[in-house]
Amino acid sequence: MSLYGKVLFITGASRGIGKAIALRAARDGASIAVVAKTAAPNPKLPGTIYTSAEDIRKAGGKALAIQCDIRDEQQVRNAIELTVKTFGGIDIVINNASAIHLAGTEETEVKRYDLMHAINGRGTWMVSKLALEYLKKAANPHILNISPPLAMEEKWFAPFPAYTIAKYNMSLCVLGMAGEFRPQGIAVNALWPLTMIETAALKIADPTTSKSDGRRSRTPEIMADAAHHILTQKASQFTGHFCMDELLLRKCGITDFEKYNNTPGTKLDDLSLDFFLDSNQLKELKALRQQQAKL
Repeated sequence: MSLYGKVLFITGASRGIGKAIALRAARDGASIAVVAKTAAPNPKLPGTIYTSAEDIRKAGGKALAIQCDIRDEQQVRNAIELTVKTFGGIDIVINNASAIHLAGTEETEVKRYDLMHAINGRGTWMVSKLALEYLKKAANPHILNISPPLAMEEKWFAPFPAYTIAKYNMSLCVLGMAGEFRPQGIAVNALWPLTMIETAALKIADPTTSKSDGRRSRTPEIMADAAHHILTQKASQFTGHFCMDELLLRKCGITDFEKYNNTPGTKLDDLSLDFFLDSNQLKELKALRQQQAKL
């Protein structure tokens, strides 16, 4: 259950969930390519590829900071080639980079639509495609998209159709590529949080997620621990899954989730739920919570 010696190519790893996944892998002794656009400090979005890389080294891993716009094919090719040249290959791709704009159709500019689809769907597809050459050579290759289950319900589409469609494109990549790459032994899975995960990007996109507004969120570390479990599974046996962080961890025997709360002492029922949740997974989680509470 270790990522020691593995090479991870993580998009959007300068902050938030991507960085948390990188730090968890670093504690195992992994090598991480920190692939993101932010090279200079931004007062609204703390963290750069260089500060993230430094934190990864402090955590025990190796790091390579790569400034890259995943909308640009040549930049992605260069980033992959530099990673392979530096670390000798690629074992794991984490498609975490994502653009978000929570607005209805009338309030969404065409350029916003184009941006979300270029990063979320096209970027995920292209990074996966261009990394395939090296994933095929890896001992236990994984692709993990930070994207939701394909819960085809109106309530998830109506409030902000453009964002929902863009985000679901990442999940459609999982659905298709899991089957396509199964013969080559490459696992393709999705991971999504049950609750709101407090990140700087989400605060800007949706200020109501702030703790000061009475909403209760979790830290990115819960996603990092869940991702670690997925990435240490045998690729040929664990693929095509749309995982929910808490449900997955509970199935692993974890019952104490207090350490992930941004507000200490928050009850499970008081946490703010994320978007795009699957009703069947919620029912399964509820039953598992009740079962574990009796033990």
